Amino acid sequence: MRFTKLRTARRVARGLALLSSVTAPLFLSAQAIKPFSSIEVHSDRTVTFAYKDAAAGKVELVVGGLPKKLPMKKDTAGIWTVTTPSLPPEIYGYHFEADGDFRLDPANPDTTINLVDVANELTVPGDTPQLWEVADVPHGVLHHYNYTTNIVQGLPQNQSRYYVYTPPGYDPKAPQPYPVLYLLHGWSDSDSGWTAVGRADLMLDNLLAQGKIKPMVVVMPLGYGDMSFLHQFYVWEDPAAIDRNTDLFTKALLTEVLPRVEAEYHVSKDRNDRAIVGLSMGGLESLSIGLSHTDKFAWVGGFSSAVHNLNYENRLAALDPKTADLRLLWVACGTEDSLIEPNRKLAEFLKSKKMPVKQIETPGYHTWMVWRDNLSQFAPLLFQSK
Repeated sequence: MRFTKLRTARRVARGLALLSSVTAPLFLSAQAIKPFSSIEVHSDRTVTFAYKDAAAGKVELVVGGLPKKLPMKKDTAGIWTVTTPSLPPEIYGYHFEADGDFRLDPANPDTTINLVDVANELTVPGDTPQLWEVADVPHGVLHHYNYTTNIVQGLPQNQSRYYVYTPPGYDPKAPQPYPVLYLLHGWSDSDSGWTAVGRADLMLDNLLAQGKIKPMVVVMPLGYGDMSFLHQFYVWEDPAAIDRNTDLFTKALLTEVLPRVEAEYHVSKDRNDRAIVGLSMGGLESLSIGLSHTDKFAWVGGFSSAVHNLNYENRLAALDPKTADLRLLWVACGTEDSLIEPNRKLAEFLKSKKMPVKQIETPGYHTWMVWRDNLSQFAPLLFQSK
């Protein structure tokens, strides 16, 4: 998710262009759709991309995490190519822009699709296994639920949903109930964002196998209070709409999702065993909910939180470090993210309230690369003894 007029408009345009981008290859000639390799990952982790469009006058490559578009060069066969700089091991989203128009890679079936945007997906491997990769370790289980909501607006038949991750060896009759983390996605994603794109379940499996985290249940709900919030082009410039979406989601989480989880799973109802964190829109929600309901959450965090229009002087005016008694307050953001200054200002406000905020800044933009790293740092801190 991005928070400038231009970039937001581009994301919407990409969504509108998806149908033509996906179906156009069906109408190309047999010669044009003849299979060829569009991606070659080299030993030095540079990647050569190829895109076939003889009619285009200009083609550029857009890779998530790179600061600029990469211009491509065309050969006599009409194939455009470019080689990236060496890339850190990660999962990258990418697309092409031909004469300014968004284009998917028809030679790569791997895509990351959310409710607004779409991109092809590429994995650059590391020398050692990465946290987000499938490993030969015990795996937890993902459970998916639909339920009828009386709060969330704009859902067909009022059907909302959430995922629950139970750790390997989850025992509903264990002597001690499990702690629970509420993990919230960003704007344009859905309840599947943290697993389908973020690979959170695999990360938790691997962190647990390495002995770095406590076994925990993780709940990942659909994070909207009003689905119309998703479809307004410049909704992030409307503080009233932001507050309404946040307030409705807060009510849905606390009065619908949380009670269902606590009735269906062997999880603790003690605030010291509840955590909440999210990314971008979900970071705004997790900080708003966690800091306003410290009776329910003792562990609170936000990743690249969309707090640029949060009136925290008003919303968090009553915040007091003694009554809040938080075990962890974590505010993280990438240093190249457009939201870095709003997050710095929020951290300063929290410090002025004498809140024990842990402020984290890491290199990176508003991308899953930063958020996966954030989760890998945040999760091991949860539910540890004082």
